[in-house]
Amino acid sequence: MEARITWNGEVSFKAKSGSGHEVIMDGPPDLGGRNLGARPMEMMLMGMGGCTSFDVMTILKKSRQQVTHCEAVLQAERADAVPAVFTKIHVHFVVTGTDLKEAQVKRAVELSAEKYCSASIMLQAAGVEITHSYEMVAA
Repeated sequence: MEARITWNGEVSFKAKSGSGHEVIMDGPPDLGGRNLGARPMEMMLMGMGGCTSFDVMTILKKSRQQVTHCEAVLQAERADAVPAVFTKIHVHFVVTGTDLKEAQVKRAVELSAEKYCSASIMLQAAGVEITHSYEMVAA
């Protein structure tokens, strides 16, 4: 896996993944940014959310759940001192579908958290407290 980060001036950067996708990261105006992109720590949080969502949807698909929509809402707390690392992250899944089985949704969330989500597991190993919850909505 590879990434290339190119400075765009001030506190703006272009990140390019090894697969060729680009994302702009920028800082807030009070730090010289123009607020044209996500902050680097927001990118980390979004990356973790994408990683666990990928797992949950893959597991639900394999268990033949009829999911029509899935959203993960992440709330994070950071340390007050520098470095302002994540201290807590809560992931709440809202899974919408037809005839969803709660045991399957619960198990998908648990498997992602405990076994499959590399980003979550890496952050937990660094001392971040990560919790999960879910709700199911009938389509």
